[in-house]
Amino acid sequence: MAERERRRTPPFGGVFVAKSEVLDAAAVSRAVRRMAHEIVEANKGLDDVVIIGLQTGGVPFAESIAAALLEIEEVAVPVGKLDVAFYRDDINLRPVLPEAVTEIEFDLNRKVIVLVDDVLFTGRTIRAALDAIIDQGRPRAIQLAVMIDRGHRELPIRPDYVGKNLPTRRNEAVNATLERVELGEVER
Repeated sequence: MAERERRRTPPFGGVFVAKSEVLDAAAVSRAVRRMAHEIVEANKGLDDVVIIGLQTGGVPFAESIAAALLEIEEVAVPVGKLDVAFYRDDINLRPVLPEAVTEIEFDLNRKVIVLVDDVLFTGRTIRAALDAIIDQGRPRAIQLAVMIDRGHRELPIRPDYVGKNLPTRRNEAVNATLERVELGEVER
């Protein structure tokens, strides 16, 4: 759970308290590398592939996947950053805090976009990201890579690449970074 999302959790914030470590840094690195290999295989190379990380939690994973792709295929895949704050469907339920910026300095038309996020939960952030991407261009395809898929989907969204499936209770929280993945809860 990215810090920005934790601060926005009703009633105006909370502190993540880890209960257990699910993956350490080495396991996260292996998962990222495996996802990179899967991206190459699924797309039969990296022609027209671009990566966009969701602010804030998905950006480090997007950059890490791009670095793994460079190492594996010796191809520098363009990486962008996307903030979906103004596309969310809960804009009236909590304050909008657009602290991170969208930085996409390449054309999205006819590209295969690999959208990257840290944790997939209800699917509402991904829905917002799809709207934001379509406002920027008309990609050939949009694929989804997430470090953690924790279930509890509210929308028909399914990732193409998953670091780890981690079934959780709705009241649990997941904190995913390149250093570790932890399961815990947000205390208010």
